[in-house]
Amino acid sequence: MARICVCGLDDMSGVAERMRPGRLISLLPADYQPSTPPPLEPPDHLRVLIDDIDEPREGFTAPASEHVEELLEFLRSSPPDVSLLIHCHAGVSRSPAAALIALVLDAPGREQEAALLLRKAAPFAYPNRLLVRLADRALDRGGALVAAVESIGEPEWTDDWGPFFLPRTL
Repeated sequence: MARICVCGLDDMSGVAERMRPGRLISLLPADYQPSTPPPLEPPDHLRVLIDDIDEPREGFTAPASEHVEELLEFLRSSPPDVSLLIHCHAGVSRSPAAALIALVLDAPGREQEAALLLRKAAPFAYPNRLLVRLADRALDRGGALVAAVESIGEPEWTDDWGPFFLPRTL
């Protein structure tokens, strides 16, 4: 069964080795981008060059609509039976947002279900709000994705976080 695994940069190579995903998404600035782990090929590794910010700040790259379009294109070209590994620096903000986007991509009307599933799998997750807003617009969800993320409330702020898994599809 295909899954989505979300993790931080420090766990990515070990998770990739154990999980053997079909595709990898790295949401990090260029200076922090990792090498593509074997046996993945470069075309199966999407590099989204963004910082973890919710609004533009000088010296940082905020998520923008072109980043979300790139992510959506990559997700749409990923067969549903292929597992995805999605990571950012800590696995708390950008990568949970991308995983949520992957879950709702082909499931309009199920945004709340996806957000609750994310919260259950990762009580510490705080999906990047700007990525969520941009995806809501790109997917024409009329605010449903934003509302779903808002409805799950604040995360449990602990130092106890790590890789987590979600189904590939709802």
